[in-house]
Amino acid sequence: MPKRDRLVALAAGFVCVACPALAADIRIACYSDGNECPSQKEMSAQFMKENPDVNVIIDEVPYSAILQSLPVQLAAGNGPDIGRITAFGTLEPYFLDMSPYLKDAAYWNKEFGKQLAWLRNGAQDQGIYGLPTQTTVTAAIVNKSLFEQANVPLPGPGASWDDWAAAVDKVAKATKLPYGMAWDRSGHRFAGPAISYGAKFFKPDGTPDVIDDGFKTMAGKFLAWAKDGTIDKDVWVSSSGGGYRDAFSEFQNGQIVLYYSGSWQLRRLIDQIGDGFDWAVVGNPCGPAACTGMPGGASFVAFKETKNPEAVARYLDWFAQPQRYAELMSRTGNIPAHEGLRADGTVKYDLSPAGTAAMQGFVAAAAKLSPAAYRLEGYKYNFQIFNPTAARLSEAIAGQITLDQAFARIAQDVADALATAAKK
Repeated sequence: MPKRDRLVALAAGFVCVACPALAADIRIACYSDGNECPSQKEMSAQFMKENPDVNVIIDEVPYSAILQSLPVQLAAGNGPDIGRITAFGTLEPYFLDMSPYLKDAAYWNKEFGKQLAWLRNGAQDQGIYGLPTQTTVTAAIVNKSLFEQANVPLPGPGASWDDWAAAVDKVAKATKLPYGMAWDRSGHRFAGPAISYGAKFFKPDGTPDVIDDGFKTMAGKFLAWAKDGTIDKDVWVSSSGGGYRDAFSEFQNGQIVLYYSGSWQLRRLIDQIGDGFDWAVVGNPCGPAACTGMPGGASFVAFKETKNPEAVARYLDWFAQPQRYAELMSRTGNIPAHEGLRADGTVKYDLSPAGTAAMQGFVAAAAKLSPAAYRLEGYKYNFQIFNPTAARLSEAIAGQITLDQAFARIAQDVADALATAAKK
């Protein structure tokens, strides 16, 4: 090789060695119930210091975008590397199994196994597709100040939904509020009370069977409350289809007495209401079958179209380690999905007195969850049940269809959605 060519080759080699490797970009679609995304960003900065070859980009989006836009993006092949999601069955075809890239998959299965199962495609699937970032439970939250102003006692433990409906109606009338309570517009939110009244959602053979006597009973109560003003029907009729809408602002502004939502609202309750009025978590009102809400939880899942699977797994594994996971739970005020941390009380929350009491209330509600609620939450196609429930009950509340028509359409919608899902 001529001397000049050798010098050029050496120079080129020197340049390649001297240049740092380009960082692998990880883009994350994140929604917040409270401060989850800001907390994730702050802790990700430390991850990037320790892993300079990875650049983390967190896009904070509304929850509606996770439900509606993210599936479209993934289907088109231009989705993010990671997403914070709750609709696991809907997006399962796009999940990346991180098992080959994790240092200790057994640790993940031991500490997160119950919620990892929600991400899998049946019992035979042992993949690890994401990091559960919280355990949630639905429960009733009440404005105690309004009860005191109205001189109405809080219903005690074991009180039914009928008892609570009567109580909040008295408070609303005494304090001149238009409504007594509001439920998030969500089939998931409706499911817990329905199970309390005997809804099973499945036949003994595991086949979905949504419309039974228990479901009909709770739907009838819900519609009656919407018609007589006990419940704020606008929360449900203001959206179409299976679209989600919460009622936090109505509760925050003191416009409702009882808000049916869940533990993911804790940080917002603390930060946005504070000591504006006295509020408390009172668990789940009872029906003849149970006093249950619904379990749930979000996970940061990895998507298989990522160009950087090793970096994605490394990032989530970094957050999965006990000390960092405990810090994330402490920052966000969430119940940990990590079995060890939940059992030994390692997570320390810097909460107000009301926040501490609320956390205890949510934990107590989680202990009373029905097996039927866990079964429904773990069902791969549960959103194919939840979305038609919200859509058709909203139409009945708006007077567009009768309740019997709503039942028939829910059954047909679920059957159609499951048939479509089975073809994919």
